[in-house]
Amino acid sequence: MLGGEPDNATLRRFLHGLPGVDAVGLEQRSAALGTRSIKTTSKAWALDTIVRLIDLTTLEGADTPGKVRSLVAKAMNPDASDPTTPLVAAVCVYGDMVPYAVDALGARHGDPDHGGISVAAVATAFPSGRSSMAIKLADTREAVAAGADEIDMVIDRGAFLSGNYALVFEQIVRVKEACRREDGSYASLKVILETGELSTYDNIKRASWLAILAGGDFIKTSTGKVAPAATLPVTLLMLEVVRDWYRLTGEKIGVKPAGGIRTSKDAIKYLVLVAETVGEDWLQPHLFRFGASSLLNDVLLQRQKLRTGHYSGPDYVTID
Repeated sequence: MLGGEPDNATLRRFLHGLPGVDAVGLEQRSAALGTRSIKTTSKAWALDTIVRLIDLTTLEGADTPGKVRSLVAKAMNPDASDPTTPLVAAVCVYGDMVPYAVDALGARHGDPDHGGISVAAVATAFPSGRSSMAIKLADTREAVAAGADEIDMVIDRGAFLSGNYALVFEQIVRVKEACRREDGSYASLKVILETGELSTYDNIKRASWLAILAGGDFIKTSTGKVAPAATLPVTLLMLEVVRDWYRLTGEKIGVKPAGGIRTSKDAIKYLVLVAETVGEDWLQPHLFRFGASSLLNDVLLQRQKLRTGHYSGPDYVTID
C-alpha cells in the first residue's frame, strides 16, 4: 500500500498524497447527523449500548488503590437499583493501578464481548508522550505483565507535527510488539492522536492512517487532558478513515472518542455517527468505545427515567 519501505520519504509521500479534508462538508454532515431524533424504544437500546461501550476512567495524580476499587465496584454494578443494567466495557487506569483493578474485578475480568470487563492502562508517558523509547516500552510491558488487556498509548505529537512520520510509525510498531504476552497473544493497542494538538483535519486524517498502518487496533481522539478533546467532526473523520481502511483491506479497526462526552444526549449523537458511517456492526466493545468518567451517571439517570417515568436526583447514582 505504501509502495516501499516505511521510511520517512515513503510515509510522507503516502500521507500527503491522501485527498484533503473538506472541512465545511465534514462539519455540516456531523451537525446533520447530530440532530437525528431517537424514539423511546430506540432510546432504551441506545442507553444500554452506551453503557456497554464505556471505558470507565480515572486518570488523576491523586488516584489510590481504594479509588480504583470503588471504580471497579461501579463498573461491575452500575445501578444497584436495577440489576438489568449492562456492564461497562472496561476500566481505564494508570499502569501502576492495573494490579488493583485486576484484583478487584476477580472473575469479572475478561472480554467485554463475552460478558467480562477489561482493564485498560494508559502508557508511553501519558499524557504528554515525552520520554525515551525505552521508558515507553517498559511502561507498556509492565502494564501488560500486570494484567492489562488494553494499552492506550500516546503518539509523539512533536515528531508528527515536525514531519518525522517514520519515528511515530516506529514507536507505534514497537509499542505494539511490547503488548505481546508470554503466551503469544497481544493486548489491544489504542493509539491516542491528541487531536486537539494536531490543529487541522488533514493532520488528523494523516495521523489516523499512520496509526493504522503501524498496527494500531484502535484510533483514539484524545487523552482528555487537552481541549478540544472529542468532537463530532473529528470522530466522523476518524470513522471515515476506518471505513476506507476496511474497504481496502477487510480489516476492522476500532475508534474511541474520549474527553468531554458527559451526557447521554451527546453520546447518542456518536452512536448515530457510527451507524451511518461504518455501520451498526461497529457498535460493539472491540470496535467502539467512549472514554469517559462522568457519562455513565447521566446515562443511568436517563435509564431510571425511562423505567420509572420520572427523573431521579444525582443522589440516586454513586459519585465517581
